[in-house]
Amino acid sequence: MIQIFGLPKMPLVKAGDRIGDQLVRAAKDASIRIEDGDIIVVAQKIVSKAEGNVVTLNSVEPSALAKTVAIGACKDPRHVEIILREAAGILRMQGAHLIVETRHGFVCANAGVDKSNVGANDSVALLPVNPDESARAIRERVHELTGIDVGVIISDTFGRAWRNGQTNVAIGVAGLDPIMDYRGTQDMFGAQLNVTQIAIADELASAAELVMRKRDGVPVVIIRGVKYVRAPGSVRSLIRPKEEDLFR
Repeated sequence: MIQIFGLPKMPLVKAGDRIGDQLVRAAKDASIRIEDGDIIVVAQKIVSKAEGNVVTLNSVEPSALAKTVAIGACKDPRHVEIILREAAGILRMQGAHLIVETRHGFVCANAGVDKSNVGANDSVALLPVNPDESARAIRERVHELTGIDVGVIISDTFGRAWRNGQTNVAIGVAGLDPIMDYRGTQDMFGAQLNVTQIAIADELASAAELVMRKRDGVPVVIIRGVKYVRAPGSVRSLIRPKEEDLFR
């Protein structure tokens, strides 16, 4: 049986906070015992806040390119300027849609620069500089405080090619292999599986969103009962190489 527990008693995060400390305390306050093998899914927004990765729009001077793009995208040119700074490359620009590749290698809208759930109307949150390292730091802190070995996923909301709607995906991983590789094994009828690799970290991030929600103030979720491969882990395993990307 798989169980998903939200931690509703997490405080509002500010720069310099240690999320590992806060989630351990929140779990205790909610009478939820962290157990060996649990997966802790943490919303990207609170990681960015804790790491001070929030930018005030009034501090940004938009470039000529940002001003031009902003006209077609109907966006604040300062917001566009931040997106351009965070982007390693622009893949598509159409109407209000600005699809870019981030420095991390993620292909997503607006380089993950987002105004929602930031708190201040004139501020935007950026993606963590190194989401894998952010996940490792939280995992190590939880172990220091509890002695418990857990996996940690940093999640964010991305759109998807081919399908409408958004879903949560993993942008940082620690303590688990983000892919369950079934290649070389057999299906239930004995046929060999040659290409099946399940993005278990993305599946767990998506499952966590069922409890997190966008407006419910539950930025940390504990998932229990999932079978996974324990490993250092890295989100890099989930990023498809450019030469295999049929959308470019």
